[in-house]
Amino acid sequence: MTTAPAMEAVDLTRRFGGLVAVNAVTLALRTGELHALIGPNGAGKSTLTDLLSGELRPTNGTLRLHGVEVGGWPAWRFARAGVGRSFQHTNVMREMTALENVRLAAQARLVPARRLLRGATAEHAPVEAAEAALDRVGLLGLAPRIAGTLSHGQLRQLEIAMALASEPSVLLLDEPLAGMGPEESGRLAALLRELARDHAVMLIEHDMDVVFAVADCMTVMVDGKVLEHGPPAQIRASAAVRDAYLGHKA
Repeated sequence: MTTAPAMEAVDLTRRFGGLVAVNAVTLALRTGELHALIGPNGAGKSTLTDLLSGELRPTNGTLRLHGVEVGGWPAWRFARAGVGRSFQHTNVMREMTALENVRLAAQARLVPARRLLRGATAEHAPVEAAEAALDRVGLLGLAPRIAGTLSHGQLRQLEIAMALASEPSVLLLDEPLAGMGPEESGRLAALLRELARDHAVMLIEHDMDVVFAVADCMTVMVDGKVLEHGPPAQIRASAAVRDAYLGHKA
């Protein structure tokens, strides 16, 4: 039996003046599934992610998180309600340690605002959550390292750990494999599959070899609209998708 979506968008639309960046997009993210969102540059993928994480408010449409209407919530409410995301460009504080980066991400959800002025070491829950997140992505041994000294692939893993530290149910990952070599990509692809076991994961990615290897379902966007949605085999076989995006990549 199909499970209810952890997050569901229905006819979600975002306009910037006369530009319709996201045009009546409908999709569902389910726990246990890795949902790949693909399409050419400028298709609206990152704008859609901003809508799903509260960074932007929808102009029209419905957005539900575990059945609750959340369209128009600020980003901090999405984070506290269980939506974690990584960004297209690495978003870490390079002068801080790996542990400190992840602890701060955990603290935003786990520590009530009235206690934020206490010393960081006085709060044990964020540190424990940070260590668990680093362990999950394979970076616990590098917890004391200054983030700026990590490799590109390790920084991408660190950003995923930061998203995991708030204990999300939904993970929105925007091009986490960008700039990686084959070995690093393979490790991160295995991590993404593992994370999808107990999260609803949406992955934006241009590496089609990885996408077709890890995705359970796929949505293709072109010009702000959904061109096609379905399992990887259906997307690979679609003439419309090939003409608009894949060409001979797949």
